[in-house]
Amino acid sequence: MTAYGDLDYSVIDELPPGRKPILTVHRNEMQRASVMDFIKSEIALGRQAYVIYPLIEESEKLSYEDLMQGYEQVKSYFPEPKYLISMVHGRQIADEKSVNMQRFVEGNTQIMVSTTVIEVGVNVPNASVMAIESSEKFGLSQLHQLRGRVGRGSEKSYCILLTGSKLSNDARERVKIMCATNDGFKIAEKDLELRGPGDIEGTRQSGALDFKIASIVEDRPILEAAKFYAEKITSEDETLTEQRHGTLKQYLQSQKGKTAWSKIS
Repeated sequence: MTAYGDLDYSVIDELPPGRKPILTVHRNEMQRASVMDFIKSEIALGRQAYVIYPLIEESEKLSYEDLMQGYEQVKSYFPEPKYLISMVHGRQIADEKSVNMQRFVEGNTQIMVSTTVIEVGVNVPNASVMAIESSEKFGLSQLHQLRGRVGRGSEKSYCILLTGSKLSNDARERVKIMCATNDGFKIAEKDLELRGPGDIEGTRQSGALDFKIASIVEDRPILEAAKFYAEKITSEDETLTEQRHGTLKQYLQSQKGKTAWSKIS
């Protein structure tokens, strides 16, 4: 829509005052013990941590850790009463979820074990570590949103992407870009590159775009220039009656009926 539609957009490319960039690192499952030791060191400094899982309960099709097993595993690393843990997921009733969330917000628990329900709307400046289990199973936008739950105070914050030892090429690229930058614009462009923008003139919402030459990511300035001149032409010669627009009018008429414009929302 920003490339082709009648849509203006604003660019906010700086952090709020006092915020520090989040250090993002990749660790495999064999390094989980050292990750937990690092979380303990942050808690010892008075900080708090999130541990995020992608599933609520076991699935026969998916072999990675689920939330319930993960909760028990975290408890084994962080035994009570020295450590207190909140757990939040989408199947909890609203009151239970609210109480568990509030305990963490108020600092009464040091660790939040959760699914992606904390992706947005949670603001705990004291939380300095975001550990994401099976992070290869998350999309880039989710990973970026989850990472944004830390680094909200003035202290140095960390995002740890835990994965299995075998990664697909796309998963490896997602982890690589997350570790390389905190810039949401670069991450969005990488996401667009990996998933594809779909069919501009059709209903397919992802996959390769069949441009012969251009790239919707790399050639954005050219696309924006084309949009500018298209608007200029239609404002000066709405019905394309001028001779200089004859070729353009002929092309558009030849495309009539070939594109299902009514199916594009």
